[in-house]
Amino acid sequence: MSVFLPDQKWQHQEGLSDLIKALGGDSMIRFVGGSVRDTLLGLPVNDIDCATRHHPEKTMELIRSAGFKAIPTGIQHGTITALLPTKSPVEITSLRRDVSTDGRHATIAYSDNWEDDAQRRDFTINALYAEAESGLVHDYFGGLADLKAHSVRFIGNPETRIAEDHLRILRFFRFFARFGQNNPDPEALAACIKHANDLMALSRERIASEVLKILALPDPLAVISLMIKSGIFKPILPEITADSILPLQRLVERERLYHLSGNALLRLAALLPEGAEMARSVAQRLRFSKEQKKYLIALLTAEEEKPLSLAWAIGKEEAIARFLLSDRDEATVNSAIALLKNWERPVFPLKGGDLIAKGLPAGPLVATILQNIQKAWVEAAFPNSDWVQEKATIAIAETMATKAER
Repeated sequence: MSVFLPDQKWQHQEGLSDLIKALGGDSMIRFVGGSVRDTLLGLPVNDIDCATRHHPEKTMELIRSAGFKAIPTGIQHGTITALLPTKSPVEITSLRRDVSTDGRHATIAYSDNWEDDAQRRDFTINALYAEAESGLVHDYFGGLADLKAHSVRFIGNPETRIAEDHLRILRFFRFFARFGQNNPDPEALAACIKHANDLMALSRERIASEVLKILALPDPLAVISLMIKSGIFKPILPEITADSILPLQRLVERERLYHLSGNALLRLAALLPEGAEMARSVAQRLRFSKEQKKYLIALLTAEEEKPLSLAWAIGKEEAIARFLLSDRDEATVNSAIALLKNWERPVFPLKGGDLIAKGLPAGPLVATILQNIQKAWVEAAFPNSDWVQEKATIAIAETMATKAER
């Protein structure tokens, strides 16, 4: 029995039907991958991907001739991005087949055969094609049955698929977490375990991106536990062990309690032992940005326990995250988060010039006294300017008296 793509809002975007016609309609262009899979599952579609029989140069020509903007975002891989009038992108990739692969990159040749293109994809549920006008779904490897069964299977031999691109090991666990139920496909899992060390051949950036995508899932606990038990993290993040699950579980529970969306970096911090060097090592290994590195270090090294002092030292959001990670009792965590939620960082109401105006001679003592007063001000939970001025007056008087005694 024929299956057709259910009607969804994304299919009626302004200009999409005109773009499809310009590229030759059903005989030349089909929706593919996530947009087909998610529509069949009744999930929202964010990205529109298409496959076409045209070569990329011809695709670009047809897009522009129809009055749309064409961007050669991945022309070396056969991908052209067309912009709809709403600025929504539509990625259109020429049908391809692999000539050779090395686990990181593939040498491809263009094809006019839809099954050739489907053969080089990773999972059966990602190799579903829908005619762009009629919506008729083409299934070459049992993807429709796997969708119904909530099964994530590689196309053909799992080891062959992994040898083509080692990142598919991590993608398997991400897709299983999103679409799978019960136990993972045994052949797929066995192949991932067998070839886990092949992940070391990938760029750190690709590994980091996929790991963070897994951690950003609504509830990554089960899949992270499966990955730990399967030894998937050992080659790339050996710091993540069976002992890492409890802190992650505690964090996810608190995210639900406080109605917070999952933060992938915060969840990664939950999986790691504490320590500045640990944070730096992981951040450098995964080629994190400066901001990501700074955030991870703050989460894994802050020692201050008082909420406001901690927020002053590392930032409000970081302090809240630190308490979410904390193994302290729930009453303490709840109190800290309530205190920090609407807190705004105050401005320290004293400058070096103020001390000099009060009679302190210019010199190194100015900075020392300023720092001491600021520290006391933070510890006292940021009292008003009068408190600070009084502290300054007393500090100057004590300093001058000590000088006089000498």
